[in-house]
Amino acid sequence: MEMMDLTLIERALNFLGLLLVLVVAVLIAAMAVMFVADSTQTRDAIRRNYPVLGRFRGLFTKLGEFFRQYFFAMDREEYPFNRAQRDWVNRASAGKGNTIAFGSTRSLDVVGTPIFVNSAFPPLDEEAAPAPPMEIGPGARIPYLAPSIFNISGMSYGAISKPAVQALSKGAAKAGVWLNTGEGGLSPYHLEGGCDLIYQIGTAKYGVRDAAGNLDDDALRKMASHEKVRMFEIKLSQGAKPGKGGILPGEKINQEIAQIRGIEAGKTSYSPNRHEEVHNWDELLDLVERVREVSGKPTGIKMCIGSVDGVREFFATINRRGHASAPDFITIDGGEGGTGASPMPLMDLVGMPVRESLPRMVDMLLEYGLRERIRLIASGKLVNPGDVAWALASGADFVVSGRGFMFALGCIQALKCNKNTCPTGITTHDPRFQKGLNVVNKTERVANYARSLISEVEIISHSVGVADPRQMERKHVRLVQTNGQSVRMDALYPPPQPRDSAA
Repeated sequence: MEMMDLTLIERALNFLGLLLVLVVAVLIAAMAVMFVADSTQTRDAIRRNYPVLGRFRGLFTKLGEFFRQYFFAMDREEYPFNRAQRDWVNRASAGKGNTIAFGSTRSLDVVGTPIFVNSAFPPLDEEAAPAPPMEIGPGARIPYLAPSIFNISGMSYGAISKPAVQALSKGAAKAGVWLNTGEGGLSPYHLEGGCDLIYQIGTAKYGVRDAAGNLDDDALRKMASHEKVRMFEIKLSQGAKPGKGGILPGEKINQEIAQIRGIEAGKTSYSPNRHEEVHNWDELLDLVERVREVSGKPTGIKMCIGSVDGVREFFATINRRGHASAPDFITIDGGEGGTGASPMPLMDLVGMPVRESLPRMVDMLLEYGLRERIRLIASGKLVNPGDVAWALASGADFVVSGRGFMFALGCIQALKCNKNTCPTGITTHDPRFQKGLNVVNKTERVANYARSLISEVEIISHSVGVADPRQMERKHVRLVQTNGQSVRMDALYPPPQPRDSAA
């Protein structure tokens, strides 16, 4: 018996030895093949000069962003969103308390940092109140009484997945916030949650286009017939790619998405870089009036500002035509805004940041006497309570966020939105990844995030001495300057002198 056991052990050892030799031989052969391939190829100088070893450079470069995120970057260092920002959203989405201990990790001497001016006599809890609903588009046949100061920005079905849209729709309904469809048209998944919807019309006019890509009034009426479609937003540009239309990679366009958008499945879809029928401000106002008249619902525009002077003619045109011709709202997207796919030069270098463009737009509305006519919506990397409170104090009526709600869905900032390989299932249509996104759980996280953010914005507004967030003004915010000292925001952006309405 013992002899048999020894024989079995010897055979097992011999087998393992042979297996080891085989593995080593395969590795040597593979390295030899890579050596020959690297030393003879002409595309990569490092691999040609350092065969095999040169391959590790590409691997480490690719893995670098992930090592920095998890091991090396400090809480406030990462871009586009740092760990402190993402952790706040994660705790808020989980319904956990967002109190911290010991002291802030935020540097208060960074130029542009907002510091809110606390009041010696803030309102008591029973004296404070949420911001009341605000009407948009009083001249439309069906105006919209918008209930929430904070809402979900445009993220289209196609750019994000079916379960992501479902969770956003249901979470928005739970929290009482609106959901912008993004430029990809209206899907059944937007509707199934029962939330208020803003239908975005991009330059390709997905969902409301004819065979030639032009705006189709019948299709527009059909979309407007949905009760939950409350408003229409004509997108001129967005902050992450001003001057260029949307890009949806072909691998993300399945048959259903193609049918909703009215395009070809499996083929990358490029939206025009502007609305082809709009050549000037007059024609833009014609388009706004057409959409509002056909739909019967408030209609506005979304844009990223490149120059304040470039927009003055727009407001002068409105005053010349009459205030009834004005868009019912304007969404200002900062140059730091996000997207699923954009050329790096546009994402990095084009468009004013919202921290500059928003107060300037408010001032222009005041200057041209349009502040009460046109509602202003702020967008662009506004994901935490301080960001939203700053925007409201600057003069925004509403704030919208896309990436904040992506973090609520479980986004880990893997930076793969432009591919079909998002590991969290948010921006992919691969069932293998989508299965990780549980709609029931993510619905609660979306609702928790919206409620928590609004609650903490209310806390900030009460601390500065006003009863609700929309009562905050620029005098309640100080901005850190280059010398390390802070200056009141109303001193940096003093109220403009009103113009003659005919100017």
